[in-house]
Amino acid sequence: MPATGDGRAPGATGSPGAQGGARPGHAQDRSAPAAPAHGCAPDRAPASGQHPARPPERRADRRSDRPARATAPIPHPRSKAAGQAPTAGPATPPATAPLKLLVIEDDATDAQLLKAAVADSGAPIEIHWTRGLDQAFALLAPTSSGSRRSRSRGGDPGRGGDFSCVLLDLAAPADLPHPSDSSDGLEGLHELLRRAPHTAVVVLTDAAGAELGAAAVAAGAQDFLIKNETDGPLLARALRYAVERKRADESQRRLVEAELRGQENARLQRHLLPTPLLDGANLSFTRRYRPGRRRALLGGDFYDAVRTDDGTVHVVIGDVCGHGPDEAALGVALRIAWRTLVFAGLTGETLLTTLQHVLEHERRSDEIFATLCMLVIDPADAGAPEAVEQARLYLAGHPPPLLLGQDHTPIGLPSEHAGPALGLLPCDDGQAVWPSHTFELRRGWRLLLYTDGLIEGRIGAGSRRLGQDGLAELIGDHQSAGLTRGRLVDSAIAEVEELNGGALTDDVAVLLLERNPAQLILG
Repeated sequence: MPATGDGRAPGATGSPGAQGGARPGHAQDRSAPAAPAHGCAPDRAPASGQHPARPPERRADRRSDRPARATAPIPHPRSKAAGQAPTAGPATPPATAPLKLLVIEDDATDAQLLKAAVADSGAPIEIHWTRGLDQAFALLAPTSSGSRRSRSRGGDPGRGGDFSCVLLDLAAPADLPHPSDSSDGLEGLHELLRRAPHTAVVVLTDAAGAELGAAAVAAGAQDFLIKNETDGPLLARALRYAVERKRADESQRRLVEAELRGQENARLQRHLLPTPLLDGANLSFTRRYRPGRRRALLGGDFYDAVRTDDGTVHVVIGDVCGHGPDEAALGVALRIAWRTLVFAGLTGETLLTTLQHVLEHERRSDEIFATLCMLVIDPADAGAPEAVEQARLYLAGHPPPLLLGQDHTPIGLPSEHAGPALGLLPCDDGQAVWPSHTFELRRGWRLLLYTDGLIEGRIGAGSRRLGQDGLAELIGDHQSAGLTRGRLVDSAIAEVEELNGGALTDDVAVLLLERNPAQLILG
């Protein structure tokens, strides 16, 4: 059935209830905490001046056997007023940790002068002195465990030997094992930067070596000082500046690396999402996918839809337990394996058995399993009345789809023939079987497939969850408002999140498959 320009079904009225994807007050009036355990949302009275979205007698007949329930407003997260927020006393600033400085100086007299200058500055600086680079490298080389501990405690990651800064006299002999043929006076600095890339470095030069000091800064040092022009306060200030500049440079480097990794991950995950192959099927296919992980595009849920050469349409939606990167990778592997097996001619229990073998070989532990719902829709027989189509449903521990009727009353397909989730029971000895349920699809049919992340959201502050019955009623209400396809799915997900009091924590995948006599529509 083609959609109208605003996403409403043909013939839908322009009442206020059909605007904006939901009726005014629709989500706010849905209440719940005292509802019975079957999962349906309570009745909602239409706002003043509006027509009810469903005839009152229809709802009365449908719920005549259900106990009455008290309505209560859906609790929303409450924020404390500024005056009610607990106040704490003034925080005592932590004591400044001493700056740990390594001085590389071959002249003992100059080293003593540097120690005296540090003492005169009054700054908390702990000095360690070495005569050459060999001794310095022995002190700068950290153990891997020490590096991890300093990182976990908030220290500078990878800082050599926990030194905050190195003060290098460029006049000190480099004593390198493999000196360079082209000497620029910075051989020692180059080796130091290579050995301790995350440690701040300040170089010392004489008055005639100012240009060499500038070259050292260009090569990677944080600052340079001239010996005869440096007093205690200037030295302390230069060292603190060098440490902070190095820390800022490291933070910027990590930020850039994180952004690049995030962009690469986003591109990878975006390409791993499937493109349904339904050319010639004359179907409207709407899908929505929301991973439970923050800043992720891919979760443990997966879906796909393909049409084979004989005109048969195959649809799958599944859920790997958990929602981390490992589960996302496994979901992609199962989805690709499913598509490959379908095009290889496998279907039904044979396909699911083979898919379980794939899961058993790809999962990282025996506790990992996956639920799955698979539909096989045979092409319509031209001689059948009203172009009736036959479909087969296979469930492996997964909630059954909803068949959306023309009377705005979604019907849950039966799940009596459901088999176990993939990976729970061995299938070689016949313990795991997945029989099919055959049903008819008549003209204008619509099927909603979803993962359990959509129905496990809570209603209000209690422990009650939406459930399959609650989802069916919610979808029916949005159908009554004239919403179809993408707007129907989006508005339903939005209300589920509102009932939950915020974003859903589990992965969510939703597919809406609709027989459409016009050209294929992907939404």
